[in-house]
Amino acid sequence: MYFTGRGALVVPTFGGPDDPYFGLPLWLRRACCGRVLWAYNVPHLELLEAYVAATQRERPRPAGSQTLLERLPVWMKAAGNRAEVLAAIRALRDGA
Repeated sequence: MYFTGRGALVVPTFGGPDDPYFGLPLWLRRACCGRVLWAYNVPHLELLEAYVAATQRERPRPAGSQTLLERLPVWMKAAGNRAEVLAAIRALRDGA
């Protein structure tokens, strides 16, 4: 949340394929599993890739639902979508 030069309050919208502050489409985005896979930067892609590629995911202690990886959409975490999601991540990383 920040103020513009004119005193207007701007509240960023996180969690979608657009920049939360400017509303412009992110460069790292690709159609995947009928949805849009997106990332802010290459380290974000690498984090997603490591998580999706893992065949066994251990929950941190204390376990919660507030971490970035635990809040990923179900379609991205589904084992049946693993190959397609990883292919999309690699394509984005190779083009970045």
